[in-house]
Formats: sequence, C-alpha cells, structure tokens
Amino acid sequence: MKRTGPADTGCPILRSLKYVGEPWTILIIRDALAGTTRFDEFLKNLNVAPNILTARLKALVEGELMERRRYSERPPRDEYHLTDRGSDFRPVIQAMLAWGNRHLAPEGPSVLIVNTETGEPADPVMVDGKTGRPLSDPIFAHASGPAASDRIRRRYPSIADFQQKDNQGQ
Repeated sequence: MKRTGPADTGCPILRSLKYVGEPWTILIIRDALAGTTRFDEFLKNLNVAPNILTARLKALVEGELMERRRYSERPPRDEYHLTDRGSDFRPVIQAMLAWGNRHLAPEGPSVLIVNTETGEPADPVMVDGKTGRPLSDPIFAHASGPAASDRIRRRYPSIADFQQKDNQGQ
C-alpha cells in the first residue's frame, strides 16, 4: 500500500495541514483575506497555473474554508468567499508574515500589518485570552486534551498533571 503522508493520530497540526499544508492554498487564503474573490483575480495575483488554482479552490470549498457563490448566470461565473473556518485562519497568516519578516527578510519587511486607525505597524503576538500573557512565555506548554489518542497522551502530559504540579507547589 502506498503511503500518502503521516497517519492521522488526532494531532491538530497534522489535521490542519490536510487543509492548508500546500503553499498555493495558504496564498489563496492570504489573498481572500485581503478581499480577492474571483478566479481571474486569484490567477493574476498569484501567477499560478489555472489547473492548480482550480484544484486548490476546489479543495478549499470541499474543506469548508471557502464557499462558491454564483455571480453571473451567462456565462456562469462564481466567486469564492471565506467561510468562518477560512476566516479563522487570519491569525495563522499574520503569524507567518511576522515570522517571515523577522527571520527570512534580511532586506527588511516587504509587507506589514498596520493599525488602520493610526497607521502604526502592529507587532503580532499570540496571547492567552484569559491572562493576556504571550504564548511564547515559557510557562505555556502543550498538554494532551480530553480527546487525545494514546499516542498523543504518551507525548504530552495531561492538564491534570500540570494542575497537580501547581497544587503541590503551593
């Protein structure tokens, strides 16, 4: 049997890559977040072969990250709009942009995230919604969740392990 990639172990990163693990897919989402909706616009912006764009858009629709909406009957033409699932990818795009600017742009950033009210560049940082602390703080770690497989439980401690450790430290 031919292997097509890693087996689904329940890892949320692996499952995410099933939908957005191809560069053209991420670039389509990037452009859709900026307002692109039509096939010819994606084609022009991305300079991608039409068959590749067609395949990626089809996969995004099947993965429920985008939906097709008919805007012309004659000739039949569709627009592609992000669903809530697709729009929720915005912070990932922003994190990739910031990481790329920080580590892969020795000439300096070519694209910035800007506060549209002040014109000031933003510094995207992922934070914990409860405490506001940056997730890059070493106090944050991965833990196995309630639906974790045995394989994931072997790799990551449980939340209870951290809670027990905290209770012992007090």
